[in-house]
Amino acid sequence: MTEPAEPTMLDLLFDREEYRALRESRPVTRVRHFNGTVAWLVSRYDDIKAVLADPRVSNDPRHQSRLNTTAAPGLPPEYLRYLGRGVSMMDPPNHTRVRRLVSTVFTARRVRNLRPRIQELTDDLLDELAGTGELDLLAEFAYPLPFAVISELLGVPEEFRAHWRSALEGMMWGSWEQVAPGAQAMADYAERLVALRRDEPGDDLISALVRIRDTDGDRLDDDELVSLVITILNAGHETSAQLIANGTFALLSHPDQLAALRADPALLSPAVEEMLRLFGPAELAGLRFTREPVEVGGVTIPAGEVVQLLWASANRDETQFADAERLDITRRNNAHLAFGHGIHYCLGAALGRVEADVAFGTLLRRFPRLSLAVPAEQVRWKRGFPRGINRLEALPVTFGSDAQRAA
Repeated sequence: MTEPAEPTMLDLLFDREEYRALRESRPVTRVRHFNGTVAWLVSRYDDIKAVLADPRVSNDPRHQSRLNTTAAPGLPPEYLRYLGRGVSMMDPPNHTRVRRLVSTVFTARRVRNLRPRIQELTDDLLDELAGTGELDLLAEFAYPLPFAVISELLGVPEEFRAHWRSALEGMMWGSWEQVAPGAQAMADYAERLVALRRDEPGDDLISALVRIRDTDGDRLDDDELVSLVITILNAGHETSAQLIANGTFALLSHPDQLAALRADPALLSPAVEEMLRLFGPAELAGLRFTREPVEVGGVTIPAGEVVQLLWASANRDETQFADAERLDITRRNNAHLAFGHGIHYCLGAALGRVEADVAFGTLLRRFPRLSLAVPAEQVRWKRGFPRGINRLEALPVTFGSDAQRAA
């Protein structure tokens, strides 16, 4: 089979009109990925849900023969080892085993109990900013809040946090020359943190996971434990930060929706879901791989192929969402795919929703004159390749003169 030179993911990603064209005429099509790998791109909502529920489609790259690893940056072997042992790259029964273990300690009750602390951290950050004129809300609030939350959840000591955040920033947003050192530092810090919590356990998630590991090593091995730490910190920080920033921008650039939410705070929960749908940070799902031939949208994808699912297109599919390109905070039955679907549904979805609910609710309550400091069209996006992350470069805002202190 001849591999096409066009289109490439660089030509398609973040282009809403291109997404529409894909859904209409090429819902399952071959593309060349960032590193040269040829993949099957799936763009319709129903097709993506079907792929996510199909046991013939795997998250384990060992089930394919097309993934080009030679064009990837020189990630350190240690980090790659942990990446390969990550729960997001597992299939049942290993995925079921690890997911069940994490779910016993990363519970809904733990997330509920975090809410007062999230509110306290939010108020502390906003107290420091209340007297400021113009500021970058991304750097001063949207990033620090979820990083503080996930650090406390995991039990990351203060002396680790600045270095770990720097490593994470380099790995996610640095040049290719910065990616490898950032990844190595992430692996090193995760190993040190696991060792620290083994010696000095606390009431935190890593300590709980270490207890599982040390009580019954057959249930969770050391590589899986370190991989979980890396995954939870990365996903729990980066995606929540972008959701808070992107969602705030969405409200401030849609005055009618902002006014509706201020008039009826009960709309906050559906507003968060609509922000996730239209302004969620992740454009792409992780790669999937066909174990055997699979028909998707009338196209047969052979065994051993790479499949790329396009979250952002699914969340704009007119067959699922009426007036799909419009931000509508009153939208009901909003079954978006921002957190995925099926057995790999995001473990941290409940935490992300609580963080967003507290962040948006507190911002709007305490700063009734919150507004963009520049016209919306001057706000610039830093769209990450190849990571497919939709991130603002900065979010310049003003709080106004009638800011309220925390109660």
